[in-house]
Amino acid sequence: MTDTDGTAPESISVLGAADPTDGSRSGRRRARPPRRGRVFLVLFLLALPFIAAAGWFWYEVDPPGGPGAPVTVAIPKGSGVDAIGNRLEARGVVGSSLAFRIYVRLSGSHSFQAGEYHLHHDLGARAAVDALRAGPSQHFRKLALPPGLTFAQIAARVGQIPGRSASRFIAAAATGTVRSKYQPATVQSLEGLTWPDTYFVADTEDETAILRTIVRAFDRHADAVGLGQSADPYRAVVIASLIQREAGVDADRPLIAAVIENRLRDQMPLQIDATVVYARGGGTARLTDADFARVSPYNTYKVNGLPPTPISTVTEASLRAALHPANVPYKYYVLTDKSGKHAFAVTFAEHQANIADARRRGVLP
Repeated sequence: MTDTDGTAPESISVLGAADPTDGSRSGRRRARPPRRGRVFLVLFLLALPFIAAAGWFWYEVDPPGGPGAPVTVAIPKGSGVDAIGNRLEARGVVGSSLAFRIYVRLSGSHSFQAGEYHLHHDLGARAAVDALRAGPSQHFRKLALPPGLTFAQIAARVGQIPGRSASRFIAAAATGTVRSKYQPATVQSLEGLTWPDTYFVADTEDETAILRTIVRAFDRHADAVGLGQSADPYRAVVIASLIQREAGVDADRPLIAAVIENRLRDQMPLQIDATVVYARGGGTARLTDADFARVSPYNTYKVNGLPPTPISTVTEASLRAALHPANVPYKYYVLTDKSGKHAFAVTFAEHQANIADARRRGVLP
């Protein structure tokens, strides 16, 4: 259609002309990523650490390839899952102690037998747990050696282990095959030169092996407290054994050491009851007049000076006290409290007064 004037009419859009400044109606809309795609991306990024952790865990549970070289792992009695995992990781059986512990809990395991296990490197957590469930190739026996034992008492405890003998243990010491680095060449006895501790003895360890273990332990602990720097290490061990048997509390140990040194300096007999007990062969019965009259180099009521050997095993506290006695003039001590505390005195009159006080309070008979 044309207008009457013959000109073409202006075209009029049915939809209406869009305002070019109005972006909402522009024919050229901005490109936006789909909302669903953004959600998936965020979820994937959040899940990625968990996916990686799961992959790491299953790799540690079942590592690719076959097992590696054989390795023997000893699990001491009383070891928890954490300690076992650390031991397996250190020996290369599993790659991660953490993964082992997680798998143990997921698999419902709780504890494993102590003993010696013949395993392989790179087993992974699953195979390691299966091997531990099967039980050890070798068992361990507990050997408890508290401080203050004599060598004869240690031998008796060794003899209580199935297949071991107290007499063979004593005979092994007599051969001189095992010696402490602090044992003088002229001394054959290992009295006092073994370390008090709790040990776990393997089925394959004989009496000589046990002896070697506890003597080496003594040497290590003696090194740690500086015994090697002493002018006379063996003398210090002998004094430490007297302190060990006499002291009831750690605070008294340097003071008792001072009493011993002061009496030795003044050439006074030590008069230590524990040496008389040792001279009579031990026991817990009260000392008698016959005990105090016993002729023995260990009876410090009858002879001056130190006994020829230690009279028991010692602790680090007793060794330190022997090496570093207190700088005090005391020459006497007596039990003054049932906790094991002693009262100390310079003169005999003061000592008698301390004894009377202890008796009055019921500490002494």
